[in-house]
Order: sequence, then C-alpha cells, then structure tokens
Amino acid sequence: MIKPEIFRQYDIRGIVNEELNEESYYLIGKGFGTYLRNKGLKSIVLGGDARHSTPLFMNAFSKGALETGCDIIDLGIVPTPVLYFSIWKLQSDGGAMVTASHNPSQYNGCKLNLGLSSVYADELQKVLQIIQKGDFATGNGKLVKNNEIGNVYIDYIVNGIKLQRPVKVIVDGGNGVGGPYLTTILRLLGCEVIDMFCEPDGDFPNHHPDPTIAKNMEALSKAVVDNKYELGIGLDGDADRIGVIDEQGKLLLGDQILNILARDYLKHNPGKKIIADVKCSMNLFNDIKKYGGEPIMYKTGHANIKMFMKEMGVEFAGEMSGHIFLADRYLGFDDAIYVSCRFVEIVSQTHNPVSTFLADQPKLYNTPELHTNCPDEKKFEVVAKVCEEFQKEGYDVNDIDGARITFPDGWGLIRASNTTPVIVTRYEALTESRMNEIKNLIESKINKYL
Repeated sequence: MIKPEIFRQYDIRGIVNEELNEESYYLIGKGFGTYLRNKGLKSIVLGGDARHSTPLFMNAFSKGALETGCDIIDLGIVPTPVLYFSIWKLQSDGGAMVTASHNPSQYNGCKLNLGLSSVYADELQKVLQIIQKGDFATGNGKLVKNNEIGNVYIDYIVNGIKLQRPVKVIVDGGNGVGGPYLTTILRLLGCEVIDMFCEPDGDFPNHHPDPTIAKNMEALSKAVVDNKYELGIGLDGDADRIGVIDEQGKLLLGDQILNILARDYLKHNPGKKIIADVKCSMNLFNDIKKYGGEPIMYKTGHANIKMFMKEMGVEFAGEMSGHIFLADRYLGFDDAIYVSCRFVEIVSQTHNPVSTFLADQPKLYNTPELHTNCPDEKKFEVVAKVCEEFQKEGYDVNDIDGARITFPDGWGLIRASNTTPVIVTRYEALTESRMNEIKNLIESKINKYL
C-alpha cells in the first residue's frame, strides 16, 4: 500500500525507495485517474523534473491512470510552469507533475492539478482515500507524446515581453529543468546571457536547488560581481520559484522581488488589489498602499494563493518563498521563468542599477524564516494558544494563517508549517534591538506551550 504521510498539504512528497517507488506512482495514477473519472473527466497532461527516478515514476503513473480510462499526454521532462501552460493550451482536464521541486536529490513527489487549480488539502486527501479503498475506475486510456509544447511555451513568452534595451543577465538554473528554457527565452529577447548550472542533473551537484537561500546563490552572486552584469536570476528544481541577485551580489528576498514587480504593475493598473502572504515585510504592504494599490495579506502556500486569487478576481500575488503569480498579461500560475522575464523587462526600462530600485524605502531589520521543531500533532495547538494569548492581551493580531502580531514599530509571525513538523517564525522592526525584543516576547510564549 501507500504511506499516507506522503500526501502533504499541497502535493505528494517523499524519499525515493523509502516512501515512494514505482508501485506508489502506479497507485497515485490509478487514484488520480479515478478522481477525474468520478467528475466525468479523463484527460491528463503528464510531465516530470530532472530527478533520476522521474522517468520510471512517470511511466508507473501513466500505467495506473490509463487503466482507469484516462488519456495521457506525456510531455516528457519539463518545468512545472510548462505543465501548467500545457493544461491551458491543450485544454486538458487535469495535470500531474512528477517533481520534488526545491527538495534535495533523494526526494521525489507529484503535483496534481484539476484544470489550472491545484489539487490540495481535502481534495488531495480524496485521492488518498480512493487509493486506500482500492475502488478504482476501469478502462483503456490512450497515451500520446507531445514534445513540441515546450517550443510553443517559449514562443508565447517571447511574444508577451517587450524589452527597451538588451539586459546583461546571469542565469543559475540550479541543475533543474528551467535553466535551458529561461536562457533560450532571454537570448531570443536580445539579452546578453551567461548560464551557470543550467544542465539538468538530478544529483544537483553544484548546490541545493532553492534560490531563495543565500548560500545556494553564492556562486551566482560572485559571477554577477566578477562579470559586472546587471543581475543574476536563480531558479528552483522545477522552475516555479525565483531568486534574484542585484549587481552588487546581494540576494533580493521574495517580498523585495514582489515589491519591484508591484510598483511596475500599479503603474499600469492603478488602484488594483495585490495579495502577499503573511511572511512578507511591512515595507511591501506599505509600499503597495503608497503606490496606490490595495494590499491583501493572505495565507502562505502556492495552492492557497492561486485559489484566493481566483475567488477575489486578483491579477497579481506572491509570497516570500519566491512563488509569484501573474494573471496580468499572463495565465495566473506561479512561473519563475515568466516572472524572470517580467523582472528583466523592468530592468530594461531604466539604466539605474537594481540595487537602487527600493532604495527609497525605510531601512528595516528582519530575520529570515526561523524554524522551531514541533511534532505535527502538536504544532497547530501551540500556535493557537500563542495566538489566543496575544488576542486576550489586546494586541493587533491577524490570524488568517497562524498569528501575525503587529506593533507600532514592527511585527512578529508564528505559524505552523503545512509541510514539515516545525513552527515557523519571522520578525521585523525599525531597529535591531526592537526586532530582538519582539522575537524574545513571542518566543517566550511559544516556549510555554512546547
């Protein structure tokens, strides 16, 4: 049978040969195929990342799904955004992407889609329940291969981006699947491009494939400075997260990338709403207001945000983790390849260096995302108790996702991770000493309940 714990909040994720094997994917294919057939649907676009186990796992998924009567369009090895694009372009009922995203090489997983919406939370549990019951649909689906959609995707992006001048960019593909796509597109747009680690390699030999962490971007940072290039762009393993390095070699945080894009968006779309997750800086929320937009703070998680965007009719959203969603001039899903091009488009409109783009903002002191180990069965209870305590004491608490406690001169966040047994915290204030005071106050309450 299948291990229930691999069915996480947003996707399926586990260690190869310990938690996931060919049998697991055969059952996932049968489970998801049945899930679709129960809705009167049957077409699935299938793709996978560059991990060594991915081709075998894709075949096993196909076998299972075909036996439920679903038809499979096999794209081969592609970035996750190309899979999402294919669902839209080929008008497929669903999609399955065999990937572990930014996780280390020993992991694999699967992202499931119903149209362009993620199958997550309770809906993902329904797929697990179908597998556990063994109550599968039966039939004989058809398998076709489509090796052309990647070129269609590249043309679509190139046609939608207009650069004012060539930009000098270094791309760190993290040995994931996105590097060859992004470098091809940027060159077609006329950019001067140096590529680093753009050869897909499931061992991720150069660094962990997560561009939001500074140590993973050290080689890119050095290359940008040494070559006197305007910026560096890093992609994660499946190209749905972006990292940016400015011309001084400094890593921009996810909310800073979002902020630069937000200013440009509001220039063309005055008064519009922008969604950002609870981990983002108060500079971002204040800046959206300053530039005439309406900021909305929402839960962390790419699936949560995509669903909320649709409900609210919002065109632009993003989160600290580097997932950014544009339905303005694009299709609304998290695509780090497309977002990279939009960022380069902004750079092309000026000769000012990237390091000056947010130089007018107040200097704030903040921590990265901090993790405190806490068992899965206890973490939500600890967060709820801390949240309740702050509310009782009369603090300004936003409890949309854990508790974000706002003070006149800063804020602190406590939330339970949806994917790992940890409590996540982050702190920000006008001074370093105040940031540490807020941190100590919140941590003292967490420690009471751990």
